[in-house]
Amino acid sequence: MSRIWAGTDCGKTHHHCLVLNTEGNTLLSRRVTNDEPELLKLIGDVLDLADGGQVTWALDMTGGEPGLLITLLVNHGQELVYIPGKAVNRASDAYRGEGKTDARDALIIADQARMRRDLQPVRPGDEATVELELLTGRRTDLVAERTRTVNRLRSTLTGMFPALERALDLTSSGPLVLLTSYQTPAGLRRVGVKRLTTWLRNRKFRSAEALAVAAVEAAERQHTAVVGEKAIAAMVRTLAKEVIVLNEKISETDKLIENRFREHELAEVITSMPGIGPLLGAEFLAAVGGDLTAFPTPDRLAAFAGVAPAPRDSGKTSGNLHRPQRYHRRLQRVFYTSALISIRYDPNSRAFYDRKKAEGKRHVQAVLALARRRVNVIWALIRDRRCYQVTPPVTATA
Repeated sequence: MSRIWAGTDCGKTHHHCLVLNTEGNTLLSRRVTNDEPELLKLIGDVLDLADGGQVTWALDMTGGEPGLLITLLVNHGQELVYIPGKAVNRASDAYRGEGKTDARDALIIADQARMRRDLQPVRPGDEATVELELLTGRRTDLVAERTRTVNRLRSTLTGMFPALERALDLTSSGPLVLLTSYQTPAGLRRVGVKRLTTWLRNRKFRSAEALAVAAVEAAERQHTAVVGEKAIAAMVRTLAKEVIVLNEKISETDKLIENRFREHELAEVITSMPGIGPLLGAEFLAAVGGDLTAFPTPDRLAAFAGVAPAPRDSGKTSGNLHRPQRYHRRLQRVFYTSALISIRYDPNSRAFYDRKKAEGKRHVQAVLALARRRVNVIWALIRDRRCYQVTPPVTATA
């Protein structure tokens, strides 16, 4: 029996697969349509080449376009490893030729899988993890779109009515609804504080009077209509409505995420950690794949999350630690944000943070150090399937 490696350069409509043997000789090179019959034929042909031996499939993507291929390979009990596209790009400099083709990329992927033993295995996600990954990704897109729309709204409103832009908090629902009906200084002066307060109260907004007073006071400070005021006011109204719709979509997505997260077997363990709620917990599960099988030690998890410093030594220079360049951004956000929140509510976290500050570390450094320590804690909690218990630190008595 022989061992072979099948490198696959993944694409949206087609994949290119190239198979190497132990000597690095090409046994097969084929471009296949991202369609089940052709993918099944490819898998069968590769298994025939192995003649009962071991086959290692290497891919440069772990989701999206190669989703069908990954599912078919998992159903056939095949070994899958992942090599990042950036690693493929850098490794290509060591191979002969400067051209770039799918076949050449597939060759590099297969050859790297043949030589390296440190590649991460591709593990199929369970139904809950896949759903959480989709929902959290959707929420990230919606929040980013809301931020862009709010920024456009601020810029547009400032160009017509800067005093009102300064007076309103455009992240709250009350000011947004106000802008759907009143955008210009003349319009706000005409309606007046009393009528505007009543209008806002009828729409069940808290602090209606304070909002009405602030808006009308802003209108009293501007009696000049800018050029194009009518068109700008229409754009402000449209953008305000878009932000309201985005807020509703985010709220609906949050409910779906929380309901799905609560059904996960690790939900109670994860949320027992101070600072981690359903949203951050769902982000955590989506990032690690539902469990910690891929992280045999907390050090591996910390490196993956980007909260462990990376050494950058050379020659006589040693002990030079820097923030890593390659890590999971969203997972780092989970650990950093939860550490920041835990300082306020967890005495253990507060004591650790204060100790790091006393050692001379800046705020961000102290929070990152706390995040690194919390990686050890959550890793151990998940391993033992037990919840976090707050034990206040013992204060030394004189």
